[in-house]
Amino acid sequence: MGLPVLLAVDDDAPVLAAVERDLRDRYAERYQVMTAGSGEQALDLLRRLRLREEPVALLLVDQRMPGMTGTDLLTASRRVYPDARRVLLTAYADTDAAIRAINDAGVEHYLLKPWDPPEDRLYPVLDDLLETWRRPAPTANLRLIGDRWSPDSHELRQFLARNLVPYRWLDVESDPQARELLDLAGTGAGELPVLVLDDGEVLTRPDLHDIAARIGLHVRAERDAYDLVIAGAGPAGLAAAVYGASEGLTTLLLECSAPGGQAGTTSRIENYLGFPVGLSGADLTLRAREQATRFGAEMLVPTEAVGLVRADPYSVVTLADGGEVSAAALVVASGVSYRTLDVPGAAELTGRGVYYGAGRAEAADHEGGRVFVVGGGNSAGQAALFLAAFAAEVTILVRGPDLATTMSRYLTDRIEASDRITVVPRTEVAGAVGGHRLEALRLRSGTEEHEVPADAVFVFIGQAPRTGWLDGAVRRDARGFVLTGADLGTPPPDWPLAVPPLPLETSVPRVFAAGDVRAGSVKRIASAVGEGAMAVSFAHERLAGR
Repeated sequence: MGLPVLLAVDDDAPVLAAVERDLRDRYAERYQVMTAGSGEQALDLLRRLRLREEPVALLLVDQRMPGMTGTDLLTASRRVYPDARRVLLTAYADTDAAIRAINDAGVEHYLLKPWDPPEDRLYPVLDDLLETWRRPAPTANLRLIGDRWSPDSHELRQFLARNLVPYRWLDVESDPQARELLDLAGTGAGELPVLVLDDGEVLTRPDLHDIAARIGLHVRAERDAYDLVIAGAGPAGLAAAVYGASEGLTTLLLECSAPGGQAGTTSRIENYLGFPVGLSGADLTLRAREQATRFGAEMLVPTEAVGLVRADPYSVVTLADGGEVSAAALVVASGVSYRTLDVPGAAELTGRGVYYGAGRAEAADHEGGRVFVVGGGNSAGQAALFLAAFAAEVTILVRGPDLATTMSRYLTDRIEASDRITVVPRTEVAGAVGGHRLEALRLRSGTEEHEVPADAVFVFIGQAPRTGWLDGAVRRDARGFVLTGADLGTPPPDWPLAVPPLPLETSVPRVFAAGDVRAGSVKRIASAVGEGAMAVSFAHERLAGR
């Protein structure tokens, strides 16, 4: 396998030569620079590269080409290389086309021609995109053998994907090589999932903690006590880790599944300040994770906080493996989970066509299928748009009359414009039907029920805070969200300090809450990031007085 490919496409030969020159000047040692003079030629080249299993990192494509526009080419290329970064080259008159390309073709950036020098405009953009493409992986060449309709296989695929660990998926039902590898490993189909490591070692029905340790993730804390411990690595937790570690606090970040939280599963975030063309939740997570670790924060994955006790003036967090860590200040950023679909058949079919969240693995499994999205919030809208790039039909089921009151306008506009997405109002799921996998849904509209064929259903119905581990330690509201600041009362009952709680401080001094887990929070990524940063500032204020 050769170096990753950078493909430049332009029908104007002198311009293409100049683009190729600029790319070679900076990237020739780490990438293969290839060119094509038309969209058709580029697609043919991409197909040949795919057959040779050559990686393609980036496509740099001109918009105005005869026969096939740049937007058309970038849209078609998603089928061949879905993970390649995409940049559209435009003239000033083509900015409307560039915006459409961002919405419809998954373009990460557009650049106005000409640029001079490339150091000012071209290279900073490409450096950033290529850095996110070259996701640093603890290991490579992992092969996962499993059944696509097995919940255990689904959990393992989700864990690897959300932790940005590349692997090759081999479905035992459809891939002959899966059977060959099982025979070589001396295991049977009844022992799935099976993970074959880079060195050939075979793990049968592996535990996530064992996998994490084998592939290089950190699962044990380096010390017993920290200035700052953060429970949860969503946007709030990652922001707290960046600010805490950058300001010299010994910082430990605990994450039960994968960094990013619910935001990490979002296919495209388009209204986050400073990213006018949007970015994926995975890219945002990757940037934040790298930033936190660069400043010296430790991150343990998968490590779950299961209890909290006070040993004044410290907080002691109990971990799922029985260990403990002590914190001079604690930030609770454990976030929320989607509420489960409480209807007959849903629990039995979870991971077999019933999913909570929508990742690339699930979308690819149901390419060309008929899928349903349950929920009317932004997460549901983003999932529907993402799934529409794979499924033949996407149906959004909402209990209300429409999406206008529950979803951002930019999402509803795009949903209305899609010919693959249908919104069905005043409808809810009454049951999930199937044996080995989901086959149909029973839908209820008013008092009437009917059954429809379904390949998958993706559920986004409300949020339940992850705060069970705080029982008896921190005050919460009736729904389980953590109370902070003035919401604790004036004065708060049993508050031990002479000064009142700080705005994000909980009923326990030096324990703060940030993000979706906090009662009264604004359920937006930007506000979660802001609260994570604020929590560290307030922690400094308390620690200064110790």
